[in-house]
Amino acid sequence: MAVAGGLDLHRGQLTFDYIDLGTGESCRGRISPADRESLRGWLRRFDGTRDVDFAVEGCTGWRYVVEELQRAEIAAHLAEPAQTADRRGSKRRAKTDWADARHLRQLLAEGRIPESWIPPAHVLETRAMVRLYKDLLEERISWQQRVHATLFHQGTPVVPKLGTADGARRLAAAELSAAGRQAAGTGLRQIDRLNAEMTPLRRQLVRFSSRQPGCRALRQSCYGIGGLLSVAVWAELGDCCRFASSDDAVRFTGLDITVYASDGKRARGHIARQGSPVLRWALYEAALYASRPTSPDYAYFCRVRQRIDGQRALLSVARKLARRCYHTLRDLGGQALQPAA
Repeated sequence: MAVAGGLDLHRGQLTFDYIDLGTGESCRGRISPADRESLRGWLRRFDGTRDVDFAVEGCTGWRYVVEELQRAEIAAHLAEPAQTADRRGSKRRAKTDWADARHLRQLLAEGRIPESWIPPAHVLETRAMVRLYKDLLEERISWQQRVHATLFHQGTPVVPKLGTADGARRLAAAELSAAGRQAAGTGLRQIDRLNAEMTPLRRQLVRFSSRQPGCRALRQSCYGIGGLLSVAVWAELGDCCRFASSDDAVRFTGLDITVYASDGKRARGHIARQGSPVLRWALYEAALYASRPTSPDYAYFCRVRQRIDGQRALLSVARKLARRCYHTLRDLGGQALQPAA
């Protein structure tokens, strides 16, 4: 490379630090405001320059920065945040925007940048839709919990399936105070609003899963992974060829167990919870289906439940499904990430 640089991202500005490896001349500064137009104008200084590489940390906002770098025919390197911070070493330094940009530039110039996978545009678009659905689902669950808490506080029996006509009828017949009825009615209206947003989005994702080769393969090979969950796993897991083994894929999901051991002491293991929470949600939901008696994994689930407990048995099934998804997508090769027909 002829030019190596780093970009530190913030909502207000982008801090840059780059060096011409031929002349040794370096430059640093800020791009403000931090938007596409400003970055696009700044990148024009590299027009006609060959072998320009920039590294950017994989935090919020990296997508438009990488897209603009690629548009300007500049090699973009997406750095994994945790490994990038770890490679600072043990020496304590003041952490500033300038220091972060310089650190990225130095790692890139030395060939030590911890690369993350940059998904294609159609995978990013699908990932955004899946995460939108998950956000709507979490909000709906929150409103359901609020309504149930109101009913419990006022001594009303549990009303199952609040979003159905039967649930609405039971709620209307419940003995509630005026304020309690207002709170419950508001919650029901919010649930109806969220259902109206989620239903067409879910249909769109299920249609996508029937046309995309990787999603179809996941639905056929993994019991418990249906239309919606197959899209979530496919979009979040991404290119499985970048993992050396299924252990790396499980570690990427954050479902692996972290253990601290020193001499004769060994702390109890905990789930790492690193990586995408949407991917962990999808695998856990699939494990709930895969723990049914009709599932081929039911015997394995029962053995782990008998040896430990039901919750950790579900997590074990989720890890097993993660390995199966890894092998399924890896065996497809280049077809796994093709756009939907």
